[in-house]
Amino acid sequence: MIPILTITSTVMCPHGGIALLTTTNTQALIDGAPALMLTDVHPVVGCAFAPGGVYIPCVLIRWFIGATQTKIQNVPALLQNSLGLCFNAFQFPQGIAMVVQTQQHAHGL
Repeated sequence: MIPILTITSTVMCPHGGIALLTTTNTQALIDGAPALMLTDVHPVVGCAFAPGGVYIPCVLIRWFIGATQTKIQNVPALLQNSLGLCFNAFQFPQGIAMVVQTQQHAHGL
């Protein structure tokens, strides 16, 4: 069993940017916070990615792998080990999202 992500979790891009975690889920709450779903897209702020001195920050995270058995509104839940990719404004992937912190009370598969 793996912890489910909520809007109070902390997710970052590999360059130090912070994801603003929001969701359309209003029904499944964990400790009062809505659980995240595979279809959620999260904006990123504060990314410092500047290869060769050219500032090309991550601007959003799209999730590609979520829970296989745990669903919210018939959509896979996001777990601590879910795979999210960080994209720049040109929609090019720039790395894998990192789950830094999450709640420990509710788990999924």
